[in-house]
Amino acid sequence: MIISKIIGSGSCLPDRVIPNSHFDYLVENADEWIFSRTGIRERHFAHADQATSDLATVAAKKALETAGIEAGDLDCIIVGTSTPDMSLPATACIVQKNIGAKNAFAFDVNAVCSSFVYALEIADNFIKCGKHKTVMAIGADIYSRILDFNDKGSCPLFGDGAGAAILTDGGDKSCGIQHTYMRSDGKGWPLIQVPSSGSRKPVTPDSIDDGEVYFQMAGKQVYVFATEVIPDIINSLCAKAGITPADLDYIIPHQANIRMIDFISKKSGFPRDRFLINLDRCGNTSAASVALVLDENLRNGTIKPGQLILTMAFGGGLTWGGLLIQF
Repeated sequence: MIISKIIGSGSCLPDRVIPNSHFDYLVENADEWIFSRTGIRERHFAHADQATSDLATVAAKKALETAGIEAGDLDCIIVGTSTPDMSLPATACIVQKNIGAKNAFAFDVNAVCSSFVYALEIADNFIKCGKHKTVMAIGADIYSRILDFNDKGSCPLFGDGAGAAILTDGGDKSCGIQHTYMRSDGKGWPLIQVPSSGSRKPVTPDSIDDGEVYFQMAGKQVYVFATEVIPDIINSLCAKAGITPADLDYIIPHQANIRMIDFISKKSGFPRDRFLINLDRCGNTSAASVALVLDENLRNGTIKPGQLILTMAFGGGLTWGGLLIQF
């Protein structure tokens, strides 16, 4: 059986750093208020002239450099995002043009915060079936463009960024993507949405006035959902591999809320210090979340050859899933 493996990764964080104190206009002592509830100290916001494809392009070029290949070697580019440059064309096609990947085909996938793990799943299956050899998966989002900055319950949570990984064939049981697990539950779609942003409810002056063009989330219900599905991801992937969570070296969770991660650590018995985190410095970067943490810890040497890593995410849709990767 063909097994895919990651041969390169890259990431991009805008250089505009937004500390919690930026939100003092919303709540007194915003730094302590936000940190105590989320674990976030700061996040990065894109500049006015930066689009999602710009961040994705930087991440893609870094991944190519790390992998030691040319853009022309790519067979496919998949961009996971819920904040595309525009409703059409696909942001992936803009990235393709930017990096000169003339031999690739490109498309977007939107599973909200799960978009990168969905993109990895698709890339993995393209390679496993023997149809394509080298596929780039990107997670990129600029949520600062869709936030209501008068909503203290959502606007301090998010940051902007992009991360990329390049997969190719040649993996085996000692190196590569060993197992994947993807799920969705459409009954929960109303819990995370931008109500006025498409064909169901087009943007109008009234929808702008009503704030329906901004991100909305039923926070308490999403927390309950997440704390149910995260153990499901961990247990299902470990069961597929015939291992226990104790056999994992690290877990890369979606960077949504530190309370959530602490709860899962206690519930699963998996040590808190073996969850890889950038939440304090980046906030919730949606589709970029897992990709950013993966690249950071590959580059700084935390993730070493031979280690077994579980990556997982959950998001609007509702969607959730993960991958078990041997490095």
